[in-house]
Amino acid sequence: MSEARTVARLHDEIARRRTFAIISHPDAGKTTLTERLLRAGGAIQLAGNVRAKGERRRTRSDWMGIERDRGISVVTSVMTFEYGGCIFNLLDTPGHEDFSEDTYRTLTAVDSAVMVIDAAKGIEDRTRKLFEICRLRDIPIVTFINKMDREARDPFELLDEIASTLALDTAPATWPVGRAAQFAGTYDLRTRDLRLTSEIGQSDPRMEALGEELDLVRGALPEFDLDSFNAGHLTPVFFGSAMREIGVLDLLDALVAFGPAPRAQATDTRIVQADEPNLTALVFKIQANMDPNHRDRIAFARICSGRLERGMRLKQVRTGKQIPLHAPQFFFARDRQLAEEAYAGDVVGIPNHGTLRIGDTLSESEDVRFTGVPHFAPEILRRVRLDDAMKAKKLRSALTELAEEGVVQLFRPADGSPPIVGVVGTLQLDVLAARLAGEYGVAIGFDSTPYSLARWVSGEKTKLEAFSTAQRSAMAEDLDGDPVFLASSAFMMRRTAEMNEALTFRDIKQIGTV
Repeated sequence: MSEARTVARLHDEIARRRTFAIISHPDAGKTTLTERLLRAGGAIQLAGNVRAKGERRRTRSDWMGIERDRGISVVTSVMTFEYGGCIFNLLDTPGHEDFSEDTYRTLTAVDSAVMVIDAAKGIEDRTRKLFEICRLRDIPIVTFINKMDREARDPFELLDEIASTLALDTAPATWPVGRAAQFAGTYDLRTRDLRLTSEIGQSDPRMEALGEELDLVRGALPEFDLDSFNAGHLTPVFFGSAMREIGVLDLLDALVAFGPAPRAQATDTRIVQADEPNLTALVFKIQANMDPNHRDRIAFARICSGRLERGMRLKQVRTGKQIPLHAPQFFFARDRQLAEEAYAGDVVGIPNHGTLRIGDTLSESEDVRFTGVPHFAPEILRRVRLDDAMKAKKLRSALTELAEEGVVQLFRPADGSPPIVGVVGTLQLDVLAARLAGEYGVAIGFDSTPYSLARWVSGEKTKLEAFSTAQRSAMAEDLDGDPVFLASSAFMMRRTAEMNEALTFRDIKQIGTV
């Protein structure tokens, strides 16, 4: 193939990638919408209720036992499928706030987000926080107002709340026909097509109400503007019912028509364009034991530029090591298939045995490091209590693996006392205990600690060493070996910082740095 044809194919393949996350407050219907999108794209034969029992679904986005038991998402699932001539990489993020760090890292790997809103509840706290993260990263947002087949608030009221609460212009892309039990489908404002679940005559009260509402929509609300959407100033809004699969195709068709293709990514030295020929990739997620029978460990990488070919070798910029890609994989939740090739925008899984870490940059040639992948200081600190001392070595190994995965943060006290885990919320502790018991056969409990805050500390070497010696009982190392100061209270933290002005105490750490 000539160089010109190679370049043209690279450009064409990248242009048809659509990589997006689905975000929402818990119980807004995010995972149900995910499965309906997958079914519409032909990726599954039967979509089922998140809380359905048994194995009625051939594949599901919530694949971990604790997710199925509680009906929640606690890890990001990655799913790849094709629809409308585009390749979709869909990332189903945890809805629960206790797993916000996993969601934040996931948003470093996408080009847009679908924000799911409950039609009865509107903007909720978690929705607002996730939107703020998207705004910080300039991620365009598509809004899907779900559960229109139940008792719902007035659509105009919902649009006004989005605009006022999120400071975001709203441009309805579809409009509901009927409400609650009378919800019969949607009207596409762009194509002027009706998508109805059954035939409705023009004299039907729902059609008469639709005509009146459309006049108001066209007179009072802005039309969709692509530039404003891509800049993050405007969101197209779709109405529907994921459970009844109403509005799902509207959403998919829109992502095909105007969903952002892979965008440029920032590194520590320059901006990397998606259509550059050399391959670069960012590891944003690690998942262990997706297949417990093989004790596997998968690094999920967003390809940021170029083309991946199975068998190629990439440089791990952090260590300088060469990483062979013998079996890169595309994922559908926990199912997978070999990826013979992939392009910028795609998310691939790379099997490895602990070599790759969250935040790693892989490169075909250039030493660049992608930025913006953080650790946040935990809000809860607990000491791990091991019931069976004979399993101490197994516990150390398991905690390290799960900390590398991002399930918790792990701190090893300098005085040799038992390890301390840091989490955002208590549900993370439940997940840690469940996974240690189920995947590693290690039963644990948690004890309180005298500490309430953890801060990464840095400074000139001799002064840092002197501080660490003086505060040995309150010092620990994180997973990377970086020093962490554990404070008993916010007051003690402020006092310590005031007394050690030569040192810096941080509550956010960019992965790979202190």
